[in-house]
Amino acid sequence: MWRRPGLAGAVVGLVFFWSSLTPSLVPRSWLLQGVIGGVTAFIGYCAGTLVWAPVRWALGGRYPSTRARTYGWRIFAVAGTLITLPLAWIESVRMQGDLRRLTGLPPESDWIIPLVLLVAAVVGAGLLLAARAVRLGTLALIQLLDRFVPRGLAYLGGLALSAVILAAALKGVVYDTVLAVADRTSAAANAGTLPGIARPGSPFVSGSPASAVGWASLGAQGRNFTATAPSRERISAFTGRPALDPIRVYVGMPHKVGHQEFTDEARLAVRELERTGAFGRAVLTVAGTTGSGWLNPRISEPLEFMYGGDTAIAALQYSYLPSWASFLVDRDRAARATAALIREVRAKLETLPPGGRPRLLVAGESLGSYGVESAFAGLDDLLARTDGALLVGPPNVNPIWRTIIAGRDPGSPVWRAVYDRGRAVRFAQFPGDLAAAGRERPRVLYLQNASDPVVWWSPELLFQRPDWLDLPRGPDVSADVRWFPLVSFWQTTVDLMLAYGPPAPHGHEYGTNAVEGWAAIAGPDGWTTGDTARLKAMVESEPKPY
Repeated sequence: MWRRPGLAGAVVGLVFFWSSLTPSLVPRSWLLQGVIGGVTAFIGYCAGTLVWAPVRWALGGRYPSTRARTYGWRIFAVAGTLITLPLAWIESVRMQGDLRRLTGLPPESDWIIPLVLLVAAVVGAGLLLAARAVRLGTLALIQLLDRFVPRGLAYLGGLALSAVILAAALKGVVYDTVLAVADRTSAAANAGTLPGIARPGSPFVSGSPASAVGWASLGAQGRNFTATAPSRERISAFTGRPALDPIRVYVGMPHKVGHQEFTDEARLAVRELERTGAFGRAVLTVAGTTGSGWLNPRISEPLEFMYGGDTAIAALQYSYLPSWASFLVDRDRAARATAALIREVRAKLETLPPGGRPRLLVAGESLGSYGVESAFAGLDDLLARTDGALLVGPPNVNPIWRTIIAGRDPGSPVWRAVYDRGRAVRFAQFPGDLAAAGRERPRVLYLQNASDPVVWWSPELLFQRPDWLDLPRGPDVSADVRWFPLVSFWQTTVDLMLAYGPPAPHGHEYGTNAVEGWAAIAGPDGWTTGDTARLKAMVESEPKPY
């Protein structure tokens, strides 16, 4: 347990640690950098040890002489601390400062290398001791089995038993425990109501006294969504014309054990749409929710103001877990719930005369965009069955997004892809991206920040260099970002926790860009760029209602 680390592992571990100091997509604190550094140094140590093992075997199992090992450690100490440490300190401070500037953060940084080193040393040493404990436990199992079975079977059995025990421990202690805590805390949050949120009186929203959907059944995010619908008076004050009360339909998470298909909930949502007169409105939007059931008010409100309240928005809740947990365990539910709602809405629309149907739009942010995409067989199906789609911060698993990215026009960068010359699909980060794309109205618009780790995180980062590092790079992706096997994966994984740190439009923050997005996709007749600017200014001046 306590013997000195191997020199080969220490050398490779140090190289991995220095590589972890390079920037990734969003700035990070010294504490998280220390954790990343410790994990990657441990991975490097394991890699160096594994590489050295066959070399030592080829040398007949002999170790270098004591004198050679002593000189090796001295060279390692001098090169690793006296020479590379000051250089790494200076460079890491510069690179993090540049990244903060690119992502709109102030230049001040708490990048403290001594504390980074301390945290990395503690994390790396802890992982090394844990690995040695597993190794010693495995050897003990092998020795025990060796008493009863041949040596070869003892080795195989010991390794297999150790792997099973370790997997069970990790699943039970880490995976199940973390998810259990997330489930308990999220269930409590889902039952609560934010201060200032009260049951609405408008008959045009779910949860009201006129609604067939109970207020308590909506969940926290459903209550937030329906209770904060803008009034026709507020909309009229913006437009200067008489307005309607916008329709907001929301059905909370089902409580049936083993519930899978969400058909009943989708049909309840359609009955709510019928009750409120949604199929007689100008625009009907089906929105995909995130894991907790959240709908971004800065995606829903702009459309309501543009059309003077002549709109309806419908959504289902499929989970109350946070998005990261839903991504792990509820991703299929997101797809099934959104698909069921779109299917039932489409079935109702097809019973109406072609000239008497509202425009059908779909929208979703993050995991909500995954639910929307999963409801369609592909891009052609999406274009054929809807009148427009606004998809914000799409995760790397989105099926239609991946097809578009893979088939983008030659020469277009992955972070601002051009597909079929931009005829139906556009990508944008800044409002100018839409203006530069031409006058033709897109049918599908992705708001996609080049520095959004939610968009770019993928297990492929472990062993494959990503396309988003090709030249030219995105406007907020540092030129100092480098891809390193294993290291870049951990860096981007930590970036997911920091994705909301930078201001919009950087990281996973998209601010009020949905205003320009909806204007590009579905701006009403007579809507001007001046109207867009005025609406954007109004939305920016008001804090998010929830």
